[in-house]
Amino acid sequence: MLKAQTCVTALWQHTEKNFRPGVYRKMACLHHSVGAVRRKSNCRPAAVLTATPARALIDEQITIQGRFLPPRWPVTVCARMHCDDGDLWEAFSHYNTNENGIVNLTSDPSVGGSYLGCEPMGLFWGLQPAPGEREGLRLRKKNVETPYIVHLSLLEGHVSPSGIPREESTEQLSALTVERWYMAPSVRRVEIRQNGIVGTLFLPSGPGPFPAMIDLWGMGGGLVEYRSALFASRGFASLSLAYFGHKDIPGPLHCINVGDAYFRSAYHLLQDHPQVCGDRIGVIGLSFGVYLALRMATQIDVKCVIGVNGPIGSVNKVSDSDDWREKFDSDQKYWAYDEHGNVSFREISLPANLPPERKVKLENLTCPLLYIVGEDDLSCASTENANQIEETLGALGRAELFTRLSYPGAGHLIEPPYTPNARASLWAVKPKKLVTLWGGHLAPHAAAQEDAWQKMLDFMECNLRR
Repeated sequence: MLKAQTCVTALWQHTEKNFRPGVYRKMACLHHSVGAVRRKSNCRPAAVLTATPARALIDEQITIQGRFLPPRWPVTVCARMHCDDGDLWEAFSHYNTNENGIVNLTSDPSVGGSYLGCEPMGLFWGLQPAPGEREGLRLRKKNVETPYIVHLSLLEGHVSPSGIPREESTEQLSALTVERWYMAPSVRRVEIRQNGIVGTLFLPSGPGPFPAMIDLWGMGGGLVEYRSALFASRGFASLSLAYFGHKDIPGPLHCINVGDAYFRSAYHLLQDHPQVCGDRIGVIGLSFGVYLALRMATQIDVKCVIGVNGPIGSVNKVSDSDDWREKFDSDQKYWAYDEHGNVSFREISLPANLPPERKVKLENLTCPLLYIVGEDDLSCASTENANQIEETLGALGRAELFTRLSYPGAGHLIEPPYTPNARASLWAVKPKKLVTLWGGHLAPHAAAQEDAWQKMLDFMECNLRR
Protein backbone atom coordinates (compact mmCIF):
# COMPACT_ATOMS: atom_id res chain seq x y z
CA MET A 1 0.00 0.00 0.00
CA LEU A 2 2.92 2.31 0.73
CA LYS A 3 4.19 1.65 -2.82
CA ALA A 4 0.74 2.36 -4.26
CA GLN A 5 0.52 5.64 -2.36
CA THR A 6 3.99 6.69 -3.58
CA CYS A 7 3.07 5.97 -7.20
CA VAL A 8 -0.19 7.91 -6.94
CA THR A 9 1.59 10.86 -5.33
CA ALA A 10 4.18 10.95 -8.10
CA LEU A 11 1.44 10.81 -10.72
CA TRP A 12 -0.41 13.59 -8.90
CA GLN A 13 2.68 15.80 -8.96
CA HIS A 14 3.17 15.08 -12.69
CA THR A 15 -0.47 15.98 -13.39
CA GLU A 16 -0.16 19.30 -11.59
CA LYS A 17 2.71 20.23 -13.91
CA ASN A 18 0.76 19.18 -17.00
CA PHE A 19 -2.72 20.28 -15.93
CA ARG A 20 -5.68 18.99 -17.92
CA PRO A 21 -9.13 19.32 -16.24
CA GLY A 22 -10.45 15.88 -17.18
CA VAL A 23 -7.36 14.08 -15.97
CA TYR A 24 -7.33 16.21 -12.80
CA ARG A 25 -10.85 15.16 -11.88
CA LYS A 26 -9.99 11.48 -12.39
CA MET A 27 -6.78 11.80 -10.38
CA ALA A 28 -8.60 13.62 -7.59
CA CYS A 29 -11.01 10.72 -7.31
CA LEU A 30 -8.12 8.22 -7.29
CA HIS A 31 -6.19 10.20 -4.68
CA HIS A 32 -9.25 10.35 -2.41
CA SER A 33 -9.86 6.63 -2.81
CA VAL A 34 -6.29 5.54 -2.09
CA GLY A 35 -6.03 7.98 0.80
CA ALA A 36 -8.98 6.32 2.49
CA VAL A 37 -7.37 2.91 2.10
CA ARG A 38 -4.11 4.25 3.43
CA ARG A 39 -5.70 5.64 6.54
CA LYS A 40 -7.32 2.31 7.21
CA SER A 41 -4.13 0.37 6.53
CA ASN A 42 -2.15 2.61 8.84
CA CYS A 43 -4.33 1.61 11.83
CA ARG A 44 -2.44 0.14 14.80
CA PRO A 45 -1.66 -3.62 14.77
CA ALA A 46 -4.21 -6.07 16.08
CA ALA A 47 -4.73 -5.92 19.85
CA VAL A 48 -2.49 -8.25 21.85
CA LEU A 49 -2.95 -9.61 25.38
CA THR A 50 0.21 -10.81 27.12
CA ALA A 51 0.90 -12.52 30.46
CA THR A 52 4.42 -12.89 31.86
CA PRO A 53 5.39 -15.47 32.93
CA ALA A 54 2.79 -17.67 31.29
CA ARG A 55 3.84 -20.66 33.44
CA ALA A 56 4.41 -19.97 37.12
CA LEU A 57 3.95 -21.21 40.66
CA ILE A 58 0.65 -20.33 42.29
CA ASP A 59 2.28 -17.79 44.64
CA GLU A 60 4.04 -15.92 41.83
CA GLN A 61 2.64 -12.67 40.53
CA ILE A 62 2.34 -12.30 36.77
CA THR A 63 2.13 -9.19 34.59
CA ILE A 64 -0.90 -8.92 32.31
CA GLN A 65 -0.98 -6.28 29.57
CA GLY A 66 -3.17 -5.34 26.64
CA ARG A 67 -1.49 -3.39 23.84
CA PHE A 68 -2.23 -1.82 20.45
CA LEU A 69 -5.65 -0.56 21.56
CA PRO A 70 -7.28 2.82 20.95
CA PRO A 71 -6.37 5.45 23.56
CA ARG A 72 -8.78 6.07 26.44
CA TRP A 73 -10.79 3.04 25.39
CA PRO A 74 -12.95 0.76 27.58
CA VAL A 75 -11.97 -2.92 27.71
CA THR A 76 -12.79 -5.95 29.82
CA VAL A 77 -10.22 -8.54 30.87
CA CYS A 78 -11.72 -11.92 31.70
CA ALA A 79 -10.32 -15.06 33.39
CA ARG A 80 -11.98 -18.48 33.17
CA MET A 81 -10.88 -21.91 34.28
CA HIS A 82 -12.23 -25.30 35.26
CA CYS A 83 -11.34 -26.76 38.64
CA ASP A 84 -10.36 -30.41 39.11
CA ASP A 85 -14.04 -31.32 39.55
CA GLY A 86 -14.94 -29.68 36.24
CA ASP A 87 -16.79 -26.63 37.59
CA LEU A 88 -16.29 -23.35 35.73
CA TRP A 89 -14.83 -20.42 37.66
CA GLU A 90 -14.55 -16.91 36.29
CA ALA A 91 -13.57 -13.34 37.08
CA PHE A 92 -13.58 -10.17 35.00
CA SER A 93 -12.66 -6.55 35.38
CA HIS A 94 -13.15 -3.28 33.52
CA TYR A 95 -10.26 -1.04 32.50
CA ASN A 96 -9.65 2.04 30.38
CA THR A 97 -6.55 2.18 28.22
CA ASN A 98 -4.05 5.02 28.64
CA GLU A 99 -3.13 7.65 26.05
CA ASN A 100 -0.91 5.10 24.32
CA GLY A 101 -3.63 2.47 24.02
CA ILE A 102 -2.13 0.22 26.72
CA VAL A 103 -3.69 -1.37 29.78
CA ASN A 104 -1.40 -2.84 32.43
CA LEU A 105 -3.03 -4.73 35.30
CA THR A 106 0.07 -4.24 37.45
CA SER A 107 -0.34 -0.47 37.55
CA ASP A 108 -3.81 0.42 36.24
CA PRO A 109 -6.97 0.49 38.37
CA SER A 110 -10.01 -1.62 37.67
CA VAL A 111 -13.15 0.53 37.44
CA GLY A 112 -15.66 -2.32 37.72
CA GLY A 113 -16.25 -6.06 37.62
CA SER A 114 -15.00 -8.63 40.12
CA TYR A 115 -12.82 -6.12 41.98
CA LEU A 116 -11.93 -2.43 42.04
CA GLY A 117 -8.64 -0.57 42.16
CA CYS A 118 -5.13 -1.62 41.26
CA GLU A 119 -5.00 -5.37 41.89
CA PRO A 120 -2.35 -7.07 39.72
CA MET A 121 -3.65 -10.56 40.61
CA GLY A 122 -7.33 -9.74 41.02
CA LEU A 123 -8.33 -11.98 38.11
CA PHE A 124 -7.03 -14.95 40.09
CA TRP A 125 -8.14 -14.30 43.67
CA GLY A 126 -11.38 -12.87 42.30
CA LEU A 127 -12.41 -16.15 40.64
CA GLN A 128 -15.88 -17.31 41.65
CA PRO A 129 -18.17 -20.10 40.40
CA ALA A 130 -19.81 -19.08 37.13
CA PRO A 131 -23.59 -18.65 37.09
CA GLY A 132 -25.30 -22.01 36.86
CA GLU A 133 -22.53 -23.97 38.59
CA ARG A 134 -23.13 -25.99 41.76
CA GLU A 135 -23.80 -24.15 44.99
CA GLY A 136 -21.42 -24.08 47.93
CA LEU A 137 -18.18 -24.54 45.99
CA ARG A 138 -14.72 -23.95 47.39
CA LEU A 139 -11.67 -24.01 45.13
CA ARG A 140 -9.17 -26.67 46.25
CA LYS A 141 -6.51 -28.35 44.11
CA LYS A 142 -6.84 -32.12 44.27
CA ASN A 143 -4.15 -33.14 41.79
CA VAL A 144 -1.02 -31.08 42.41
CA GLU A 145 0.80 -32.78 39.53
CA THR A 146 -1.31 -30.81 37.07
CA PRO A 147 -1.71 -27.03 36.86
CA TYR A 148 -4.72 -24.81 36.83
CA ILE A 149 -5.08 -23.72 33.21
CA VAL A 150 -6.54 -20.22 33.17
CA HIS A 151 -7.93 -18.75 29.96
CA LEU A 152 -7.48 -14.98 29.76
CA SER A 153 -9.29 -12.87 27.19
CA LEU A 154 -9.47 -9.20 26.23
CA LEU A 155 -12.94 -7.95 25.28
CA GLU A 156 -14.14 -4.71 23.75
CA GLY A 157 -16.11 -2.42 26.06
CA HIS A 158 -17.12 -2.73 29.69
CA VAL A 159 -19.15 -5.93 29.75
CA SER A 160 -20.09 -8.75 32.09
CA PRO A 161 -19.14 -11.92 30.19
CA SER A 162 -21.64 -14.07 32.07
CA GLY A 163 -24.43 -11.63 31.39
CA ILE A 164 -24.10 -11.65 27.61
CA PRO A 165 -26.87 -13.67 25.92
CA ARG A 166 -25.58 -16.44 23.70
CA GLU A 167 -27.27 -14.93 20.64
CA GLU A 168 -25.26 -11.73 21.17
CA SER A 169 -21.51 -11.51 20.89
CA THR A 170 -18.82 -9.29 22.30
CA GLU A 171 -15.73 -9.01 20.18
CA GLN A 172 -12.81 -10.93 21.67
CA LEU A 173 -9.77 -8.88 20.80
CA SER A 174 -7.10 -11.28 22.04
CA ALA A 175 -6.77 -14.39 24.24
CA LEU A 176 -4.18 -16.70 25.79
CA THR A 177 -3.78 -19.31 28.54
CA VAL A 178 -1.55 -19.37 31.60
CA GLU A 179 -0.55 -22.25 33.86
CA ARG A 180 -0.60 -21.94 37.64
CA TRP A 181 1.28 -24.67 39.53
CA TYR A 182 1.56 -25.70 43.17
CA MET A 183 4.34 -28.15 42.42
CA ALA A 184 7.59 -27.10 40.75
CA PRO A 185 8.87 -29.48 38.03
CA SER A 186 11.77 -30.72 40.16
CA VAL A 187 9.71 -31.46 43.30
CA ARG A 188 9.17 -35.14 44.14
CA ARG A 189 5.86 -36.43 45.44
CA VAL A 190 6.03 -39.60 47.59
CA GLU A 191 2.94 -41.37 48.91
CA ILE A 192 3.34 -42.51 52.52
CA ARG A 193 1.51 -45.61 53.76
CA GLN A 194 3.92 -46.79 56.41
CA ASN A 195 3.49 -47.86 60.05
CA GLY A 196 -0.14 -46.80 59.87
CA ILE A 197 0.79 -43.30 58.69
CA VAL A 198 -1.25 -41.90 55.79
CA GLY A 199 0.22 -38.91 54.04
CA THR A 200 2.18 -37.51 51.13
CA LEU A 201 5.77 -36.33 51.38
CA PHE A 202 7.02 -33.59 49.06
CA LEU A 203 10.77 -33.22 48.62
CA PRO A 204 12.55 -30.28 46.98
CA SER A 205 15.02 -30.71 44.16
CA GLY A 206 18.45 -31.98 45.15
CA PRO A 207 19.90 -34.53 47.57
CA GLY A 208 19.12 -32.61 50.75
CA PRO A 209 18.89 -32.95 53.65
CA PHE A 210 16.14 -30.34 53.92
CA PRO A 211 14.36 -28.65 56.81
CA ALA A 212 10.82 -29.95 56.96
CA MET A 213 7.23 -29.20 57.94
CA ILE A 214 4.35 -31.42 59.03
CA ASP A 215 1.20 -30.05 57.39
CA LEU A 216 -2.17 -30.44 59.15
CA TRP A 217 -5.54 -29.25 57.88
CA GLY A 218 -8.92 -29.06 59.58
CA MET A 219 -12.00 -31.18 60.06
CA GLY A 220 -12.82 -31.24 56.37
CA GLY A 221 -10.83 -34.46 56.44
CA GLY A 222 -9.02 -36.31 53.67
CA LEU A 223 -5.51 -35.60 52.48
CA VAL A 224 -4.84 -32.02 51.35
CA GLU A 225 -1.56 -31.71 49.47
CA TYR A 226 -1.32 -28.32 47.79
CA ARG A 227 0.25 -26.33 50.62
CA SER A 228 2.92 -29.00 51.12
CA ALA A 229 3.64 -29.08 47.39
CA LEU A 230 4.21 -25.33 47.45
CA PHE A 231 6.42 -25.56 50.56
CA ALA A 232 8.62 -28.06 48.72
CA SER A 233 8.68 -25.77 45.69
CA ARG A 234 10.14 -23.17 48.05
CA GLY A 235 12.83 -25.47 49.44
CA PHE A 236 11.20 -27.16 52.45
CA ALA A 237 10.34 -30.85 52.66
CA SER A 238 6.73 -31.18 53.77
CA LEU A 239 4.59 -34.06 54.94
CA SER A 240 0.89 -33.56 54.32
CA LEU A 241 -0.70 -35.74 56.98
CA ALA A 242 -4.20 -37.22 56.94
CA TYR A 243 -5.87 -37.91 60.29
CA PHE A 244 -9.60 -37.93 59.60
CA GLY A 245 -12.00 -38.94 56.86
CA HIS A 246 -9.53 -40.95 54.77
CA LYS A 247 -10.22 -44.44 53.46
CA ASP A 248 -6.72 -45.68 54.34
CA ILE A 249 -7.11 -44.86 58.04
CA PRO A 250 -8.89 -47.76 59.77
CA GLY A 251 -12.21 -47.04 61.40
CA PRO A 252 -15.39 -45.11 60.57
CA LEU A 253 -14.83 -42.19 58.18
CA HIS A 254 -16.96 -39.87 60.31
CA CYS A 255 -14.80 -40.44 63.41
CA ILE A 256 -11.30 -39.41 64.36
CA ASN A 257 -9.61 -42.79 64.75
CA VAL A 258 -6.09 -41.70 65.70
CA GLY A 259 -4.48 -40.11 68.74
CA ASP A 260 -1.21 -38.60 69.90
CA ALA A 261 0.72 -41.78 69.09
CA TYR A 262 -0.17 -41.38 65.42
CA PHE A 263 1.26 -37.86 65.24
CA ARG A 264 4.42 -38.87 67.12
CA SER A 265 4.92 -41.69 64.63
CA ALA A 266 4.55 -39.26 61.74
CA TYR A 267 7.13 -36.98 63.30
CA HIS A 268 9.61 -39.84 63.77
CA LEU A 269 9.01 -41.07 60.23
CA LEU A 270 9.91 -37.64 58.90
CA GLN A 271 12.81 -37.29 61.33
CA ASP A 272 14.34 -40.58 60.13
CA HIS A 273 14.06 -39.79 56.43
CA PRO A 274 17.55 -39.54 54.86
CA GLN A 275 16.67 -36.36 52.97
CA VAL A 276 15.28 -34.52 55.99
CA CYS A 277 17.20 -32.61 58.66
CA GLY A 278 15.95 -34.52 61.68
CA ASP A 279 16.57 -31.64 64.08
CA ARG A 280 14.87 -29.01 61.88
CA ILE A 281 11.21 -29.94 61.75
CA GLY A 282 8.27 -27.60 62.23
CA VAL A 283 4.53 -28.09 62.12
CA ILE A 284 1.71 -26.03 60.62
CA GLY A 285 -2.01 -26.34 61.23
CA LEU A 286 -5.14 -24.64 59.98
CA SER A 287 -8.40 -24.66 61.94
CA PHE A 288 -8.60 -27.86 64.06
CA GLY A 289 -5.11 -28.61 62.75
CA VAL A 290 -3.85 -25.78 64.98
CA TYR A 291 -4.94 -27.67 68.08
CA LEU A 292 -3.18 -30.80 66.86
CA ALA A 293 -0.06 -28.83 65.92
CA LEU A 294 0.09 -27.27 69.38
CA ARG A 295 -0.37 -30.69 71.02
CA MET A 296 2.58 -31.98 69.00
CA ALA A 297 4.70 -28.96 69.89
CA THR A 298 4.10 -29.47 73.61
CA GLN A 299 5.01 -33.17 73.44
CA ILE A 300 7.70 -33.37 70.76
CA ASP A 301 10.83 -31.34 70.09
CA VAL A 302 9.62 -29.43 67.02
CA LYS A 303 11.49 -26.25 66.16
CA CYS A 304 8.56 -23.98 65.35
CA VAL A 305 4.77 -23.90 64.95
CA ILE A 306 2.52 -21.98 62.59
CA GLY A 307 -1.17 -21.76 63.48
CA VAL A 308 -3.81 -20.35 61.16
CA ASN A 309 -7.17 -19.55 62.75
CA GLY A 310 -7.42 -22.46 65.14
CA PRO A 311 -8.28 -23.30 68.75
CA ILE A 312 -6.12 -24.16 71.72
CA GLY A 313 -8.45 -26.96 72.76
CA SER A 314 -11.27 -29.23 71.69
CA VAL A 315 -14.68 -30.20 72.93
CA ASN A 316 -13.73 -33.72 71.83
CA LYS A 317 -11.42 -35.84 73.90
CA VAL A 318 -8.11 -36.70 72.29
CA SER A 319 -6.57 -40.01 73.30
CA ASP A 320 -2.90 -40.71 73.75
CA SER A 321 -3.35 -43.96 71.87
CA ASP A 322 -4.79 -44.58 68.41
CA ASP A 323 -8.18 -45.76 69.59
CA TRP A 324 -9.89 -42.37 69.49
CA ARG A 325 -13.39 -43.05 68.15
CA GLU A 326 -15.30 -39.87 68.95
CA LYS A 327 -17.36 -38.22 66.20
CA PHE A 328 -16.32 -34.64 65.62
CA ASP A 329 -19.97 -33.53 65.53
CA SER A 330 -21.02 -35.45 68.63
CA ASP A 331 -21.54 -32.23 70.60
CA GLN A 332 -23.56 -29.58 68.74
CA LYS A 333 -24.30 -27.47 71.77
CA TYR A 334 -22.43 -24.45 70.46
CA TRP A 335 -23.34 -24.68 66.79
CA ALA A 336 -24.90 -21.41 65.59
CA TYR A 337 -26.95 -20.82 62.47
CA ASP A 338 -27.56 -17.69 60.42
CA GLU A 339 -30.84 -16.68 58.80
CA HIS A 340 -30.08 -18.92 55.80
CA GLY A 341 -29.44 -22.01 57.90
CA ASN A 342 -25.67 -21.87 57.42
CA VAL A 343 -23.68 -23.08 60.40
CA SER A 344 -20.88 -21.36 62.29
CA PHE A 345 -18.52 -23.28 64.59
CA ARG A 346 -17.08 -20.13 66.13
CA GLU A 347 -18.59 -20.47 69.60
CA ILE A 348 -17.29 -24.03 69.97
CA SER A 349 -13.74 -22.73 69.94
CA LEU A 350 -14.14 -19.88 72.43
CA PRO A 351 -11.58 -20.60 75.19
CA ALA A 352 -14.33 -20.19 77.79
CA ASN A 353 -16.31 -23.02 76.15
CA LEU A 354 -13.41 -25.46 75.99
CA PRO A 355 -13.10 -27.98 78.84
CA PRO A 356 -9.91 -27.12 80.78
CA GLU A 357 -8.69 -30.72 80.63
CA ARG A 358 -8.92 -30.65 76.83
CA LYS A 359 -6.84 -27.54 76.31
CA VAL A 360 -3.24 -27.65 75.16
CA LYS A 361 -0.73 -27.34 78.00
CA LEU A 362 0.77 -24.10 76.75
CA GLU A 363 3.22 -24.07 79.67
CA ASN A 364 5.05 -26.88 77.85
CA LEU A 365 5.52 -24.84 74.67
CA THR A 366 9.17 -23.89 74.22
CA CYS A 367 9.45 -23.19 70.49
CA PRO A 368 8.48 -20.08 68.47
CA LEU A 369 4.83 -19.83 67.47
CA LEU A 370 3.47 -17.75 64.60
CA TYR A 371 -0.30 -17.38 64.98
CA ILE A 372 -2.32 -15.93 62.09
CA VAL A 373 -5.73 -14.34 62.72
CA GLY A 374 -8.46 -13.50 60.25
CA GLU A 375 -10.50 -10.88 62.04
CA ASP A 376 -13.65 -11.80 60.08
CA ASP A 377 -13.29 -15.51 60.89
CA LEU A 378 -16.78 -16.99 61.26
CA SER A 379 -15.60 -20.55 61.94
CA CYS A 380 -13.20 -20.10 64.84
CA ALA A 381 -12.78 -17.62 67.68
CA SER A 382 -9.26 -16.92 66.46
CA THR A 383 -8.74 -13.57 68.16
CA GLU A 384 -9.81 -14.93 71.54
CA ASN A 385 -7.53 -17.96 71.16
CA ALA A 386 -4.62 -15.74 70.17
CA ASN A 387 -5.27 -13.58 73.22
CA GLN A 388 -5.26 -16.65 75.47
CA ILE A 389 -1.94 -17.87 74.06
CA GLU A 390 -0.37 -14.44 74.39
CA GLU A 391 -1.54 -14.00 77.98
CA THR A 392 -0.38 -17.47 79.02
CA LEU A 393 3.08 -17.20 77.47
CA GLY A 394 3.45 -13.67 78.79
CA ALA A 395 2.67 -14.82 82.32
CA LEU A 396 5.28 -17.56 81.94
CA GLY A 397 7.93 -15.04 80.84
CA ARG A 398 8.00 -16.44 77.28
CA ALA A 399 6.35 -13.59 75.40
CA GLU A 400 9.16 -13.63 72.85
CA LEU A 401 7.99 -17.02 71.56
CA PHE A 402 4.69 -15.61 70.30
CA THR A 403 4.13 -13.65 67.08
CA ARG A 404 0.65 -12.65 65.98
CA LEU A 405 -0.39 -11.57 62.49
CA SER A 406 -3.91 -10.14 62.47
CA TYR A 407 -5.79 -9.18 59.31
CA PRO A 408 -9.00 -7.09 59.19
CA GLY A 409 -11.52 -8.39 56.68
CA ALA A 410 -9.85 -11.78 56.35
CA GLY A 411 -11.79 -14.96 57.04
CA HIS A 412 -10.99 -18.43 58.28
CA LEU A 413 -9.39 -19.97 55.20
CA ILE A 414 -6.10 -18.11 54.91
CA GLU A 415 -4.36 -20.15 52.23
CA PRO A 416 -1.49 -19.67 49.72
CA PRO A 417 -1.57 -16.39 47.77
CA TYR A 418 -4.22 -15.68 45.15
CA THR A 419 -6.47 -18.53 46.28
CA PRO A 420 -10.09 -17.34 45.85
CA ASN A 421 -11.87 -17.02 49.16
CA ALA A 422 -15.13 -18.82 49.88
CA ARG A 423 -17.14 -16.96 52.49
CA ALA A 424 -19.26 -20.09 52.88
CA SER A 425 -19.12 -23.54 51.33
CA LEU A 426 -20.81 -26.91 51.41
CA TRP A 427 -19.70 -28.86 54.49
CA ALA A 428 -21.82 -32.01 54.29
CA VAL A 429 -24.68 -33.56 52.32
CA LYS A 430 -25.51 -36.41 54.73
CA PRO A 431 -27.46 -36.89 56.89
CA LYS A 432 -28.54 -33.42 55.73
CA LYS A 433 -27.15 -30.64 53.57
CA LEU A 434 -24.96 -28.33 55.64
CA VAL A 435 -23.21 -25.14 54.53
CA THR A 436 -20.57 -23.74 56.85
CA LEU A 437 -19.55 -20.11 57.24
CA TRP A 438 -15.88 -19.19 56.85
CA GLY A 439 -16.01 -15.39 56.63
CA GLY A 440 -13.71 -13.04 54.80
CA HIS A 441 -14.17 -10.45 52.07
CA LEU A 442 -12.42 -10.96 48.74
CA ALA A 443 -9.97 -8.05 48.56
CA PRO A 444 -8.81 -7.85 52.21
CA HIS A 445 -8.70 -11.64 52.41
CA ALA A 446 -6.50 -11.77 49.31
CA ALA A 447 -4.17 -9.13 50.78
CA ALA A 448 -3.93 -11.14 54.00
CA GLN A 449 -3.02 -14.33 52.14
CA GLU A 450 -0.26 -12.62 50.18
CA ASP A 451 1.27 -10.98 53.25
CA ALA A 452 0.87 -13.99 55.56
CA TRP A 453 2.43 -16.41 53.06
CA GLN A 454 5.64 -14.43 52.73
CA LYS A 455 5.88 -14.00 56.50
CA MET A 456 5.30 -17.72 57.00
CA LEU A 457 8.18 -18.51 54.65
CA ASP A 458 10.39 -15.97 56.44
CA PHE A 459 9.45 -17.51 59.81
CA MET A 460 10.33 -21.00 58.54
CA GLU A 461 13.57 -19.73 57.04
CA CYS A 462 14.55 -18.09 60.35
CA ASN A 463 13.68 -21.04 62.60
CA LEU A 464 14.44 -24.06 60.41
CA ARG A 465 17.31 -23.11 58.15
CA ARG A 466 19.50 -20.55 59.90
